[in-house]
Amino acid sequence: MILVLNTGSSSIKAAVFDGQIAEQATATLTGLGDSDGQAVLETGGVKSTVSAPDHATGISVILKALATHPFSAVAHRVVHGGTALVAPTKLDADKIKVIEANVPLAPLHNPPALAGIAAIAAARPDLPQYASFDTAFHATNPEVATTYAIPQADRDLGLRRYGFHGLSYAWMVNQFGTQLPDRLLAFHLGNGASLCAIKEGQSVANSMGYSPLDGLTMGTRSGAIDGMAVLRMAEVYGLDEATRRLNKDSGLKALGGTNDMRDLQAMDTKDAKFAVDHFCYWAARHAGSAVVAMGGIDAVAFTGGIGENSTEIRDQIMGHLKFLSDIPVHVVKADEERQIALDAATLGAP
Repeated sequence: MILVLNTGSSSIKAAVFDGQIAEQATATLTGLGDSDGQAVLETGGVKSTVSAPDHATGISVILKALATHPFSAVAHRVVHGGTALVAPTKLDADKIKVIEANVPLAPLHNPPALAGIAAIAAARPDLPQYASFDTAFHATNPEVATTYAIPQADRDLGLRRYGFHGLSYAWMVNQFGTQLPDRLLAFHLGNGASLCAIKEGQSVANSMGYSPLDGLTMGTRSGAIDGMAVLRMAEVYGLDEATRRLNKDSGLKALGGTNDMRDLQAMDTKDAKFAVDHFCYWAARHAGSAVVAMGGIDAVAFTGGIGENSTEIRDQIMGHLKFLSDIPVHVVKADEERQIALDAATLGAP
């Protein structure tokens, strides 16, 4: 069996999958690293308070919680693989150094993943470890789609489009199997939102860019914004506060007062309606760009919490795209953890 870990700065999500990639158990640890050293463990629908001041103890808690489901390999979600790690991989010292080198590209996300990898290596050095990358699915984007028109010295810093939510899109492609449309416009709509132009099973464009901030309006992220507007915010608030505002206080939260789409749809206020309209308008407007990148369109697919569960949002977005004539619309349940387990199994995880 394979243990899949999604290690964040203050949480660890874990799931165990058998040889048929069927989920056998889950465990979630939240509040990791809080000042009081206490965290909340949930497994089997039961919550308990545990001591978890750091990732090492957090991983130990997870391993103990899942001890009745013995696994023989561990697979990790890593947000950023950069330009070197463009496919799932078995981890070794050299691969871990590459992930470390990509920390400047994902300073909020790669360090927790590395902490999880190190904690497993310390607690269970006998277990092989694997990693799947959110950026990897978009490695097939052509250079013209990934290059910013900025000086070469700045491009040499790694400033380019990478794209994210790749594990979600990879799972979507797998679910279509032999029925995969040649030109698929894919939406991942949740608190984080993006779209992907998938042509013949490969990503050719993605709405996110150097970071997950770009593109569609999101729960708390602004989506696309002029660089000069960002610089003005940094001038007024300072770099750290501008970064926080763009990532934590923007998007639906800024426009409608909450980042929960269900609440916005239930609220009978002008601001809530505008926030929903803004979300759908910009999703559709970015979709036009994706259609150009594919040279046409054969089908649309929605995934993610909003994409899967809100008929109203799907209909409103498709209403903006009615000029495309009748095209099939699919809904695919997201399951990034199973994709990670599948990646590890494909690489030979025992």
